[in-house]
Amino acid sequence: MRRILNIVIMAAMLMALVLLSGCATTMASMYTERATMAFTTAIHQDLISLPPPEEKIVVAVYKFRDQSGQYKPHPAAVSFSTAVTQGATSMLNKALEDSGWFIPIEREGLPNLLNERKIIRSTMMQYQAQNSEGENLPPLPPLLYAGVLLEGGIIAYETNLVTGGFGLRYFGLGGSTEARKDQVTIYLRAVAVKNGKILKSVSTTKSILSREVNFGVYRFVRVKRLLEAETGLSTNEPPSMCVLEAIEKAVYDLVVEGIQDGLWNLRNPEDINSPLIQKYLKEKEATEKIVTFDEEGNLVAVKDVE
Repeated sequence: MRRILNIVIMAAMLMALVLLSGCATTMASMYTERATMAFTTAIHQDLISLPPPEEKIVVAVYKFRDQSGQYKPHPAAVSFSTAVTQGATSMLNKALEDSGWFIPIEREGLPNLLNERKIIRSTMMQYQAQNSEGENLPPLPPLLYAGVLLEGGIIAYETNLVTGGFGLRYFGLGGSTEARKDQVTIYLRAVAVKNGKILKSVSTTKSILSREVNFGVYRFVRVKRLLEAETGLSTNEPPSMCVLEAIEKAVYDLVVEGIQDGLWNLRNPEDINSPLIQKYLKEKEATEKIVTFDEEGNLVAVKDVE
């Protein structure tokens, strides 16, 4: 029995060494990786593969801000760092451009753009005044204006929606694993500039998963001989990538919803039966439910929308 126990302890030590070396390799790679292109999300391929439009839509985004009001949790002190990215406007403009359906125009940095155009006009006037030949320079072209305004933002960031774990320890040998699920919610709406009418509004959610695995040994192998070792590894989905995926999904949904409502048209009308559009319609049908509660607030029934 003692021999078997020693074998188990040796196996545990080898496993701990393997995990430690793996963690060391992971930590080392964190300091040697070079800058790369940004990673793409799971929805990005569907977004860039949408059927082409009859005509691209000029859209303006002034601010797609964080409206959740959530800050990063900190166990020891109050944290003033926001839980989600503050660069959602740049993400939305990139998603609009990648979709192939929109022409985004600069509005977040509009004061800088107008100031630069003033500098150009001033320079042109000085050049014309100093030019004895009276040569006139061509005027600046007018700014492109948008027919559709996109509004909305990151409206919610819920933490610890699901938490759980599992642990086991026997004779000082064991490990544990923990998991947590957060969620970010995006709302995006298209507004007609001419009359202010909200043409279409869509919402998307994305889960943010975190996992942690620990393993440790704490045991006397001989008299006055204590073996102690521990290792662990945690993985967290980057919240910024989750926000980007939710934004790209919102743009994807907005395009398909607009096609269905006749707000914009496909270059080839037969593309209405494309797999990507049918995929979205099936997803929408599966998520549309009618939930019924009783007077005490208890769930009674859930049925599909007819």
